[in-house]
Amino acid sequence: MATAAPAVEQEAIYYPEDRLPAPQTLFLGLQHVMAMFGATVLVPLILGFDVNTVLFFSGIATLIFLAVTWGKVPSYLGSSFSFIGSVLAIQGGAGHNQPLAFAGIFVAGAIFFLFGLVVQVAGTRVVRFFMPPVVTGAVVAVIGLALAPVAWSSYAKDLTTATVTVLAAVLASVYLRGFLRLLPILVGVVVGYVFALLDPACAAAAAGCHVNWTLVTGAPWVGHPHFSSPQFSWQAVSLFWFVPILLIAENTGHVYAISSLMRRDLSGMLGRTFMGDGIGTMVSALFGGAGETTYAENIGVMGVTRVFAITVYATAAVVAILLGFVPKFGGLVGSIPVSVLGGIELYLFGLIATIGGKIWVDGQVDFSNRANLATAAIPLILAAGGADIKSGAFEINNLGLGALSAVIVWQLLRRGAGAAAETPAPRA
Repeated sequence: MATAAPAVEQEAIYYPEDRLPAPQTLFLGLQHVMAMFGATVLVPLILGFDVNTVLFFSGIATLIFLAVTWGKVPSYLGSSFSFIGSVLAIQGGAGHNQPLAFAGIFVAGAIFFLFGLVVQVAGTRVVRFFMPPVVTGAVVAVIGLALAPVAWSSYAKDLTTATVTVLAAVLASVYLRGFLRLLPILVGVVVGYVFALLDPACAAAAAGCHVNWTLVTGAPWVGHPHFSSPQFSWQAVSLFWFVPILLIAENTGHVYAISSLMRRDLSGMLGRTFMGDGIGTMVSALFGGAGETTYAENIGVMGVTRVFAITVYATAAVVAILLGFVPKFGGLVGSIPVSVLGGIELYLFGLIATIGGKIWVDGQVDFSNRANLATAAIPLILAAGGADIKSGAFEINNLGLGALSAVIVWQLLRRGAGAAAETPAPRA
């Protein structure tokens, strides 16, 4: 009986330093724009930010990131969901107090940059000491739980449209094949949008599923992004200091994933990826953009295409910048009904919470260890219970308290309860 030939692992077609013909570079870049689009524009819709401005600065931040990492780490930077809870808290409602929100985003970017500087000098052991998987998993789960009321508030505007939207997204993520499977958020939004247009009940102006088409017809084809300035306050520190913890966990996982795909060790670039993301976020916040992060959706595209050429990601960034000068495009995105957003929020915020569990699994966190158990348990209840502390302009909400408790409890218990000083890093 003949034995099967050993499987040959698929190698990269193009590495970061390689160049492709111009037409291929353009189309591959457009594919990355499609991959990041659904999630990147969803963030400004939830927060009331200008869509064109956010798209513009996602491109700018990507170019900054590629420069800071010396063109060795292929990534696209888009709007980060890690900022949503803090932005909504400082706004007091989507679209309100925007300068305060931009200040908070800037503060988080600055802290992230400084941590990247420390990691670049001291090495990755700093990350594992303060933020092992048990801590990062708890903090990520805290975000999803704390945002649950926001998702349901939008979802309840119109249960039918919201349900159609979330079902379209989850079915697309499981049953579609090829590139479309990488775009479940975009598929869900498109299906929900079309359903809202066709459903007679959504024609009423007061309905939560109403499509505001005047935002499209009233917008010009060509214009410029709307720039805004931050207004700094203690709230910007107290409500955003913990966001870099999430970004560190996210970026670290993404760097390991890209290393695995390329068969190259990029761990030495970890500090630079933090710094590049931090600088991109600060620049974005200074002019009215969202917080930035490397995008898993685009890493998924890398896995499919095996193309890591930096020119492709630079092309995607330029396309996003050009989209920032098309107000009619921003109007189309802004016309998406609240209930459609609610369906997507229900799915995404739930995913954020469960990704915390995935970090625990990938990091081989042992929950028979009482230190790990306490480190995970306390933050989850603080987040779900809506705990907060206010003292004048200084405030720590349930997101911040959850993150802070995870860090402090772990440091208190890691030795006294017999916890290992070093927890395994997440697997790529």
